[in-house]
Amino acid sequence: MLMYQGIGLDRFNEISRARAIHALFACCANVTWAAVLADARPYSDRDALLATADVELLALSQGDLDRALEAVVHEQVSGGSVTELAQITRTRIAQMLGPSEGYPEY
Repeated sequence: MLMYQGIGLDRFNEISRARAIHALFACCANVTWAAVLADARPYSDRDALLATADVELLALSQGDLDRALEAVVHEQVSGGSVTELAQITRTRIAQMLGPSEGYPEY
C-alpha cells in the first residue's frame, strides 16, 4: 500500500487500470472488488468512491468476505462482518488517497 499512499483522487482516477487494481487490492485483498472499483473510475469525489466500495463489499460472496477478513488479521476485527471490513477498507482507501486538501507543494 505504501506505493500508492497519498496519491490523491485525481491521480487515482488517472493511473492505469492495473495500477488502480493493485492499489485497491491493498485496501481489501479481493481482486474482483478491486477491478470493479477500478473500472468505475473516474470518481467525482471521495464519497462516490467510498459508496461504490461499500456496495461492492456487500456483493462479495461469503468465501470472498472470509478471505478478505483473513487478509486484515493485523487489524482489530471482532465479529468478522462486512461492516468491519467496510470500516477497514474505508480507512485504507483514505490512506491511499491522502488528505482531502492534498499535500502542500514544496
